[in-house]
Amino acid sequence: MSSLTEKDRPIVQLLLNTGTCPRCILRFCCVGSQTLYRHPYKDLMKDLKEFLKKNQEKEDTVCFDVVDPPCKRIRLEHTEEGPDDVNHNGGLQQFPLVNNEDTAVENLAVKVCNVCLGVLQEFCEVDFVKKVCQKVNSADYQFTSFVFSMSLPPQLSVRERAAWLLVKQEMGATACPDCFKPAKNKQSVFTRMAVIKALEKIKEEDFLKHFPCPPSSPKNLCVALEIQCNNGAVFVAGRYNKYSRNLPQTPWIIDGERKLESSVEELISGHLMAEFKADSFNFSSSGREDVDVRTLGNGRPFAIELVNPRRIHFTAEEMKGLQQTINNSSDKIQVRDLQLVTREAIGRMKEGEEEKTKTYSALIWIDKAIQKEDIAFLDDIKELKLDQKTPLRVLHRRPLAVRCRIIHTMKSEYIDEHHFRLHLKTQAGTYIKEFVHGDFGRTKPNIGSLLNRTADILELDVESVDVDWPPTLDN
Repeated sequence: MSSLTEKDRPIVQLLLNTGTCPRCILRFCCVGSQTLYRHPYKDLMKDLKEFLKKNQEKEDTVCFDVVDPPCKRIRLEHTEEGPDDVNHNGGLQQFPLVNNEDTAVENLAVKVCNVCLGVLQEFCEVDFVKKVCQKVNSADYQFTSFVFSMSLPPQLSVRERAAWLLVKQEMGATACPDCFKPAKNKQSVFTRMAVIKALEKIKEEDFLKHFPCPPSSPKNLCVALEIQCNNGAVFVAGRYNKYSRNLPQTPWIIDGERKLESSVEELISGHLMAEFKADSFNFSSSGREDVDVRTLGNGRPFAIELVNPRRIHFTAEEMKGLQQTINNSSDKIQVRDLQLVTREAIGRMKEGEEEKTKTYSALIWIDKAIQKEDIAFLDDIKELKLDQKTPLRVLHRRPLAVRCRIIHTMKSEYIDEHHFRLHLKTQAGTYIKEFVHGDFGRTKPNIGSLLNRTADILELDVESVDVDWPPTLDN
C-alpha cells in the first residue's frame, strides 16, 4: 500500500484493533488519492494486512509531534440522525497493540466500522453503486455530467472526534485547531455544523466523560433511507405580450382564495413544465403590469427557472414549436424569442433596473372641458421630476417611502372635451396611474395639478420595456 509509510503503521494497527474500517483508516492517515478508496473493501483489508506484515519486524514505538486530521477531500455532507448508539459510560479505553496481525485483521473483517457506521464499507461497494445506477436510469433524466453526494448522520462527527482523540493520546500527537471546520448555509437544529461547533467548544476531558474513546463498534450497518435523483435547473427566457385587462401577471390569491382563474406565468409555465418534465418553477420578469394593464409592442422580458427537469435538451426548432404551442393555447398572451439561457444571463434582465425606460399610453379623463391647446404644453415638458409616496393601493405590501422618478417625455393626443391620450416615456418604477390622478396628493406634480383640474386614468398600456434582453430571434 504505497500511500502509507512507516509513520502510519502504529495508527493503522491501533485503529484496526478498535474496529475502524480500512477507508476510515486511510482518511486518518491523510491518504488523499481517490484510487485506493475505490478498491473493494476486502482488498483494502488484505492490503492493510500485508502492510502490517511487511513491517512487523520493526518496533511500534514511533511517536509524532503532529498528526494530521482525517482526510477531508473525501468527507461528505451530514444530515440529521440522533446519537442513539453512543455508550455514555465515558472514559478513554486502552487497546494494547496486537502482535498477531493476521488474527486482528481477520477478526475485524466483518465488523461494522466504529467511525463511519459502515457507510464507507457498504456504500462504496459495487453492489450499492449498481443500485444507484439503476435508480438514475429508472428516473429517466437527461444529463451530460453529474455530482454524487451523500447525507450522513451528524453522529459520525462525534465518532470521528472520539477516534481522533484516541489517536492523539495514544500516539502523543498534537491536535490541529482547524481539524473540524463547520460548513456554511445549513439551517437545522441538529446539523453537522451544530455538532462540529459543539465539538470545537467542548474540552477534551469533558468529551471523554460523555463519549467512549475509541467509539464503540455498532452491531448494524447504517441504512440508506433513500436514493434521490435531482437535475440542475434549466432556465428559459423570452418576452410576453398581455392583451387582456383581466389577467394578473402572477396568480391573484387573497386570503387563500383565487380571484382570477389564470395568470400570465401560469399560461406560459404550464406548457414548459410539461415539456421539460420539471417538478416546479420560479417566474421572474423585468417589472410587472397591473391586472388591468396591457403589455404591447415587443413585450416584457421574462425568465422561468424550471426546477429538477427530466428533459433538458431542446433544439432551436423545438423551442420555436413550444413557443407556438403556448401562443395557440390562449388569446390573452403571446410569447416571442423563447430560448434556453444560463443562470448568469438572467442577471442582465435586472441590470440597470432603475435606469431603464418604459413607454406607456394612458387614456385620461378630465372633469372640466378642455381644448387641444389646453394640453399642448405637456409636449414641451422634458425630464419632469416626481416625488411619489408609496401608492395607497400597494401600501399593504410595500414599505412607505418617497421615491424620486422622472418623466422623460410626454406627447398628448386630443380626443374630445373630456378625454385625451398621453404617451409617456418614463424612468422604470414610475407609478403612471398615480402620476395621472395624484393619489390624493401623494404624487407631486401630477396631471391633475399640471392642468389645474381633476384627472383620472381610464386605460393604461405598456408600449415598450427598453431592455435589450433576451436576444431577438428570427421568429
